[in-house]
Amino acid sequence: MAQPPSLPAASVLVVDDEPDLRTLYELTLLREGYRIDTAADLQEARVLLQDKRFDVVITDMRLPDGLGIALLHSLKAEQRPERVIVMTAYGSAESAVEALKAGAFDYLTKPVDLKQFRAVVASAIQDTSPSSRPSVISNEKSSQRLSSGQGALQKLVGASEAMQLVKQRIVKVARSMAPVLVRGESGTGKELVAQALHANSHRAAGPLVAVNCSAIPENLLEAEFFGAKKGSYTGAAQDRPGYFQAARDGTLFLDEIGDLPLAMQSKLLRAIQERSVRPLGSTQEDAVDVRIVSATHKDLAADVKAGRFRQDLYYRLNVIEIAVPPLRERRGDLPALCEALLVRIAAESCMPVPLLSPELLAQLASHPLSGNVRELENLLHRAVAMGDGEALHVDFNTDFDATEPTPLQASPEEPSASATRSTTIPTDLQAFLDQQEREILVKVLLDTGFNRTATAQRLGLSLRQIRYRIERLNIATPQDHEPQDP
Repeated sequence: MAQPPSLPAASVLVVDDEPDLRTLYELTLLREGYRIDTAADLQEARVLLQDKRFDVVITDMRLPDGLGIALLHSLKAEQRPERVIVMTAYGSAESAVEALKAGAFDYLTKPVDLKQFRAVVASAIQDTSPSSRPSVISNEKSSQRLSSGQGALQKLVGASEAMQLVKQRIVKVARSMAPVLVRGESGTGKELVAQALHANSHRAAGPLVAVNCSAIPENLLEAEFFGAKKGSYTGAAQDRPGYFQAARDGTLFLDEIGDLPLAMQSKLLRAIQERSVRPLGSTQEDAVDVRIVSATHKDLAADVKAGRFRQDLYYRLNVIEIAVPPLRERRGDLPALCEALLVRIAAESCMPVPLLSPELLAQLASHPLSGNVRELENLLHRAVAMGDGEALHVDFNTDFDATEPTPLQASPEEPSASATRSTTIPTDLQAFLDQQEREILVKVLLDTGFNRTATAQRLGLSLRQIRYRIERLNIATPQDHEPQDP
């Protein structure tokens, strides 16, 4: 049987003015099976780039005749396909961020860790066009990744100009290693943007680990993020990996990043810069290869000025920003959103898809929908649950109704509001105060369409405090499991 033709090896250009380092990088990459060319400065590199094409260009930032980032700008201006990896001096975070914003695939900090060096180059080569190295396997993988990426983008329902811009930006930045900050109000679908970024990246085959930073107790943050060794704290009966280790070769999505305490922000910054973490109780660091995507509903720039968020971490996370528009700015997407939500609700309830009438759409269009897509989903859930099998009707009334109890209404065994407002001194002060707190919290939850973040803002509490009170007061809400926004 004839042997299949061998695939051409990937070609790499290494640009560094130190001969010893050039030799080290060349030998390291030759062992990986790549074809290597080297240059000592920008002029030599440009001559080589004129004569041939490469898959990857690795360049030091500081060269005798200029900055390595100039090569990146030249390649982008000529629309060349090479992926550029920039090497920066230790601690030069500004240079790394500058390179990523300019379009570099990734960066490496000197002195370069060779294991990390090989991994970053392999990722860059994997991300280059396979047209020069065709194979059935790579085409199948490419097709699967394309299908997965398109499916993730389709979950971001809407054809408005604002949503089209979001989708275009996702496709444009997904293939880089640059950190992305997804900004938008609560309920707009920031996690779906993170999923689409991951699905359209060269890391799509790796894990996507989503972390809600506001839901982790402060004393457990370090162990949850970085892992812990057996015996490192009370109850640690065995070694356990953290989120960084779990997301290795994939994407780590840090939701509500603005809620991280300052002490943890400092540790997170070091993990991102060094690409290594030290589990609790360990003397060794674990190298981790993850792409960071974070999200927030807060104005982090204002938090930086107020001293609530580290400026260096903000600039490290906000290399690329994607702003997700609120629903009020894309009301033209309402029909498509309602259709998609009703299909999901019907599938979850094992029932036919309800009819979306023009009257219902008009009702929804006239409502503020300050809770965005999450509030819209809650309203449709309520309409389906209260429907009589015919056209749906939405009840925007947030007052208590004794004839039609809501999931948040007090049980018959609990004292009524009128009873608790009696002028007599209560015999159980704590129970009295709990009932007052419960009624206020229930009312605001209903007013905000069960949006916990908006409720917290209105009552002057943190999201963590709201979640604690909902659990302590045994308040059942339709979003106990926080359904995803389409």
